[in-house]
Amino acid sequence: MKYTSTRGNSPTLTSLEAVLEGLASDGGLFMPLDLDFKSFDVSGIFDLNFQGISERILSFFFDDFPDMKRLVENAYKDSFTACDITPVQAVDDRYVLELFYGPTLAFKDVALQILPYLMSEARQVTGDAKEILILTATSGDTGKAALEGFKDVPGIRICVFFPYGGVSPIQQLQMTTQRGENVRSCAVFGNFDDTQTGVKTIFESASEECAAKGTILSSANSINVGRLVPQVVYYFKAYGDLLKAGVIQEGDPVNFTVPTGNFGDILAGFFAKCMGLPVKKLICASNTNNILTDFLTTGVYDKNRPFYKTLSPSMDILVSSNLERLLYLLSGHDAAYISELMTKLNTAGCYEVTPEILKALQETFSCGFADDTATKKTIRQVFETEHYLMDPHTAVAWRVSKEFSASGDEDAALPNIVLSTASPYKFPKAIAESLDIPVSEDEFELMEAIQQVSGVPIPKNLAELKSLPVRFTDVIKKEDMADYVRAMVE
Repeated sequence: MKYTSTRGNSPTLTSLEAVLEGLASDGGLFMPLDLDFKSFDVSGIFDLNFQGISERILSFFFDDFPDMKRLVENAYKDSFTACDITPVQAVDDRYVLELFYGPTLAFKDVALQILPYLMSEARQVTGDAKEILILTATSGDTGKAALEGFKDVPGIRICVFFPYGGVSPIQQLQMTTQRGENVRSCAVFGNFDDTQTGVKTIFESASEECAAKGTILSSANSINVGRLVPQVVYYFKAYGDLLKAGVIQEGDPVNFTVPTGNFGDILAGFFAKCMGLPVKKLICASNTNNILTDFLTTGVYDKNRPFYKTLSPSMDILVSSNLERLLYLLSGHDAAYISELMTKLNTAGCYEVTPEILKALQETFSCGFADDTATKKTIRQVFETEHYLMDPHTAVAWRVSKEFSASGDEDAALPNIVLSTASPYKFPKAIAESLDIPVSEDEFELMEAIQQVSGVPIPKNLAELKSLPVRFTDVIKKEDMADYVRAMVE
């Protein structure tokens, strides 16, 4: 399997090399070259457990890794509190895919438990002795999951940049108290888009300089194809769970509703559909930063708009990086066209796709958004009627899913699987406001109050944050990110 850049001006690499590099040298994202998604053999896959499905899917995309079974077994052996990793719960008239049973209580754990094994294996197989420095921008959940996944991995260091004041206090504590000798987190004045742009700029401007000093720059964001592909697994796993529960018969179509900002999670669902999973509609759920809703409706992507801090901070994003991969596929792998669109986005802040691509988008993707008022109302309603507690991101998806079901769309009556992306305890203030629990400035007091009202146990990994020392306190300007990284390399 060979990998090429979505922008067409980067060397073709093996999957081992693509996972190691993370971002293409021309600023594009790595995609399989000439991959026939339909050649994936789905026979028997729904009889497998999570690890078995993972081995099949990862081996399909990364066929030059010599022992994928071993990597998968090691990655998922003891790291999740749910025995089947990503269980599905029936709630009301739909199904919730719970993705928050990993060590950092967010969906990012599913991919970021296996990525360090993939990168370490790639480093060993290729014989590249250089140290790897992982640079990651986070809007909340990726940062902690990446820090935890790469903690004390030999030959790899990691630095996570997060927007100062742009993540929940619990998310910030998770990153600033992270243990491990090879980890670091740093706050940046600005928003997530500023940190993400800063990291991409460092890749483009400083990769050769760092390599000359013995350090390879790479990424743990979903811009790294090694982070993106493992997310395909839980779409197949969820479908298999509905089969085993007798909800559907094999071949029956289903819908997935995905809360998304950077578009990686829902793109994994599109990969699954291309590989033969009977997905009818992928419903893209946004918060008030509803740039994806507008784009999927009009074909115009325009980031020249206000940026809002919301109760669902991991979706507070105006530049959805993985959309580039989707447009690359829908344009027939037209790298010149993609490069033109991304240049327009960088210079004018907007672009418009062709009518043909818009039509192709709308054949698979539906969309909607929920503001903070609707989000809190949804959390309260679902808890009162179903006694099910969900985090603000899941609530956004639930709301949009319900609206789609009532829309009259011809596919509205199909089973709808809502991706639940984080534990509600990562956002205690939002939960407390939703349930009319008196709000305290002490997040741990709020957790205890929520537990008393809901009966849902506080996850151990969050409860222990209260007693952990804060290790990282750096706050820098976005213009200083490159120099910060250079100092780390020195």
